[in-house]
Amino acid sequence: MQFTIPKIAVVLIVLAVLGVVAAAIAIPLTNAPTFCASCHTIKPSYDSWFTSTHKEVTCVACHVRPTFEGFVQDKVIKGTHDVWVTLLGIPKKPDDLHAKVYSEVCLACHRNMLRISEVATRDLPGPLKKAGLIMEHRKHMEAFKKRGQEEGCTTCHASVVHGKPYKGYPNVIPRGHIKMDQLPAAEKAALEASMVKAHRTMDCFRCHDGKTEYEGKVLSRKCLTCHLSENLSDFLF
Repeated sequence: MQFTIPKIAVVLIVLAVLGVVAAAIAIPLTNAPTFCASCHTIKPSYDSWFTSTHKEVTCVACHVRPTFEGFVQDKVIKGTHDVWVTLLGIPKKPDDLHAKVYSEVCLACHRNMLRISEVATRDLPGPLKKAGLIMEHRKHMEAFKKRGQEEGCTTCHASVVHGKPYKGYPNVIPRGHIKMDQLPAAEKAALEASMVKAHRTMDCFRCHDGKTEYEGKVLSRKCLTCHLSENLSDFLF
């Protein structure tokens, strides 16, 4: 008795094999930062990434969660949408791009930050080395979770890769630490750019405003709440 495979089964098998081969080629190709930079809208983000402290970390390492759900939602669905808009739609301006980076992705490399209550002086950017910084990351992450407003690592560190740092701060754009009337006109104009302006509204003073309460205590905006030195004005302004 001769056994024959239905034509539809043959077609499905061939399609499945072709799909696997295509995925094996497409996934590594589209994971490369140079592929992302092929879109002129993302090119400025690529350029800022290339000169950042995260230049050894690929785009997908931060923008695609390492789960099946993350792969489908962050890479397949959003990636397909970006390609569609680039080819057939009207791409956004570079300054209007907004991409969510989930805290669990950051913590995959930086989980040790949850175990310390003070940032070592050697790890601080120039202007902060003498002033010091008291920053308990775990307490802030717990507070963000309770607030339920989707806050996380990038609430404070939004500029670490793509933002423009000011006064030597590579990690946070310190809105409250910049005296606007002392900035050159060019810097004032840059501060109003949509991406930078959005980051500036998410620094420490968004919560530490002397009014907001957390666990029954008012979040002070006094310098010594976060810094060690009494001579702060010499270093921060």
